[in-house]
Order: sequence, then C-alpha cells, then structure tokens
Amino acid sequence: MGISNEAAKTIVNSAKSKHRTRQRPSYRSSLIVVLVLTFLSSAPAQGNFPGPNREQLLNGLTILFFPRPGDANVFLKLRIQSGAAFDLAGKAGTMALLGDSLFPDPATREYVTEQLGGRLEVSTNYDSIDVTIAGKASELERMIELLRNAVVTTNLSVENVARLREARLKHSSEKPPSASQIADREIAKRLFGSFPYSNPANGTVESLTKVERADLMLARERFLHSDNATLVVIGGVDRSRLMRDLRQLLGPWPKGDRTYPSTFRQPNTPDARVLIVDAKEAKNAEVRIGVRGLARSDRDALTASLLAQIARDRWHTAVPEISNVFVRHDAYLLPGMFVFGGSTPSSSAGRAISAAAEVMKALVQNGPTPAELDRSRTALMTEMNKLGASPDSLASAWLDSETYKLPNANPSAELNRLIAADLQRVATRLFKDTPPATIAVGDTAQLKAALGDKIETRHDAKTAADSAAPAKKP
Repeated sequence: MGISNEAAKTIVNSAKSKHRTRQRPSYRSSLIVVLVLTFLSSAPAQGNFPGPNREQLLNGLTILFFPRPGDANVFLKLRIQSGAAFDLAGKAGTMALLGDSLFPDPATREYVTEQLGGRLEVSTNYDSIDVTIAGKASELERMIELLRNAVVTTNLSVENVARLREARLKHSSEKPPSASQIADREIAKRLFGSFPYSNPANGTVESLTKVERADLMLARERFLHSDNATLVVIGGVDRSRLMRDLRQLLGPWPKGDRTYPSTFRQPNTPDARVLIVDAKEAKNAEVRIGVRGLARSDRDALTASLLAQIARDRWHTAVPEISNVFVRHDAYLLPGMFVFGGSTPSSSAGRAISAAAEVMKALVQNGPTPAELDRSRTALMTEMNKLGASPDSLASAWLDSETYKLPNANPSAELNRLIAADLQRVATRLFKDTPPATIAVGDTAQLKAALGDKIETRHDAKTAADSAAPAKKP
C-alpha cells in the first residue's frame, strides 16, 4: 500500500535531516557508452542491439524496461500521453498546471536530489506530460512510491491549486517576451488560428488567470489514467523486483473509462499579408515564414527534417546578413509547422521574406543537389548522435515510438536510403500551392518602408501584452 501525502512529507523531512551530507552520484560511463550505441533504437528490438523488455500491468500501464546489471543507478520516465493540445479553449496552461500538481512540494525535489542522489523533473508539451525521476537503484521502491502518490493521490486542494497558479503567473509576468519569442508565438497563431498549437503549452498570464480548480479536476479525471501512460525504466534493477514493486504500488492506479482522441477543427488558410508587430526596442527585425507541416507519425516527417537543413543553408546563403537563422520542422501528434526564422536589419526584411519564398519554390521545382543532400544528411545524423548520449534521449525515443505509433525502423538507415527525388516530393507536399504565413516583428515605420503595401500592422502584440501584464489574482 502507498503512504499518504502527509506521511511522505514526514519521511522527506526526516531523511533530509539525517543524510544532508550525501553527494549526488553520477551515472556510470558504461551506461553512457551503451546509450550511445543504442540511440537509434526508436522502437523495441531494433537492429542488432536489444531494445527494452515490454511488460504491461493489469491496469493497462505499459512498462519498457532496459536492465543494466551492476549499475548503481536507475532512471524512470513516465509519460502521460495527453498534453497541452487538450487545454480548454481560452485556458492554455491547464495541462501544465496539472503537471505542476503532481509534485507540488519543493521538498520532494530536494529529497530526490539530496537523499536519492538523483533528480526529479516534470515537463509538459502539446502531446504529453513527462515525469523524470532518477536516483540510486537501491531506492527504487521509494521512487516508484513517489510516482504513485503523484498520479493516484494528486493534490488538487483549493490552496494547492491557488499556490501553483500564482507561481506560474509570477514566472510568466517577471520578464516581458523578447522580439524573437513574440515572432514565434505570432507565426503559430497565424498558421493555426484557434487550433490548440497556436497557444503556448505553458499558457500566458491571461489564460492562466482563467484556469480554475474544476478545470484541473476535469483534466485529471479525463487523462490521468494508467492505460493512458507508459513508464520507461533503465538501470541496475532486477526484473522480478521491479515488477513486484510496480504491481504493488502502481497496480491500484485506475484505468480510464473512455478515451479522448485529439480531433480538432482544422485551421483556415492563413492570411497572405505580412503581419507587422511593433517592437521599437528591437535592434533588428525578427522574421518568420511558415507553412503547415506534417504529423510526427507521417512517413515523410524525417525527410522534412532533412529538407529543413537544406532550406536553412540556401536561405542563409541568399541573405547572409540574417543572424540566429534557423529552419525547422516542428512535428506533433497532429500536423505541425515548417518555419523559416531569423533576425535581420529592417531594411533587409523584404529580401529575407522573398528569399525564403524562392527557396521553397526552387525545392519544389528541382529538389536538392547530391552535395546538399550528403551534407545535410551528415549534419542531421551528427545531431542525432549528440542526442543519443543520455538516458533521457533513449527513454524519449522509446516513448515517442509509443506516443506517435512510429514504425520499427532505423532512422540512420532511412536517412541513407533517401534520394533527392524524395526530398523534392516532400517539398511539393509542403510548399506547392500553399500560401505561407509571414511575420515581422520590429520597428513598424522601418518595416513598412521595406515591405510595401501588402501588410497588416499590429501596434500592441496580444501575446506580448498577455505575457508582460502583471499577475492578478483570479
């Protein structure tokens, strides 16, 4: 049986006083080496290296277990497979607050760091809530017990909800958004309209003030269930011991009585005019040019990421004065967006926007050259190698395979199979007959002079006002 929140707090405070001098150990280098070798394992039993062992409790909780005999540490990552895409209309940040409520007491994080020699983190994105807890393998039961208390006896008292909301409001209002952040939010709004991906996953000051305790209770009732979750366990623990502890502590976690698919009304075609958002304090103009992208489960999603590398190089070559330049394909459970972005002098904003359009057009008509393909493939594989050198990355790869129902394929082999015609085909899917959304954030007078007549101006960015406004008690 699990212990109550009050008893857990007593244990935390007692343990802190007895063991405050202990230091946090690091993961063994042998585990890091293994993770480097297995970073491409985006699905179980992939390639020649073994993937995780798959188990499932009677309540539907999926377990992905990767044993490391002799390792003194254990890493757990729990994913609730519903995220900010399910925030209620006008109440962005609801699911992020639900994530905060899993471990509302800062003493719990201190306890995991100081006494269990690990860390405790909770993050929320559009598609999921992820809980990461790591520490000594000898303390496995305690870590699972902390997870159990979080998901089975979630504290949504009036006082607790008010305190967590005030903490998020304070964080959101402490620092006004930069021109770059405003541009990122505005391009999402331009592309998605009222679709959930147009709102920040963590919410804004305006939306957080509207979130009530009843909203969190509804979210908990709908999504915080065992059959809507997957747990990855990596480390030096015995399978029989692990399964015994999981059955005892997480076995009582109830199933949901229904599922809530992420089906939403698709956004309208974006306005073709350039939206200018006034930010006179910005030294340069922030430009964003974007189109709707592909879903994470789409067979062409990896190709789109490779295409983004090539588009970035071409765009930067065409307009070398662009700084902080990027082109990225953001893929989610539902189709995301393909975005060009960077900072440029206001006088060059028009040229940067035109160059991005020319890059898209050229990729549709001719595709990339063999040299571009080889160079970009090498760069993307290098990034994947970097991501593979941590327990987080391996766990995330396996969880992504579950969340997005990815096929049992090797990304490295897929990249090597791609030819220029594949990228041209995907460019056609993304760019042909698709009007892009365009944002420019900076000095309005200078941008008007640079961009001409086909513009829409906004002197006070709504997103900036939302984030910079002082927090108010609801």
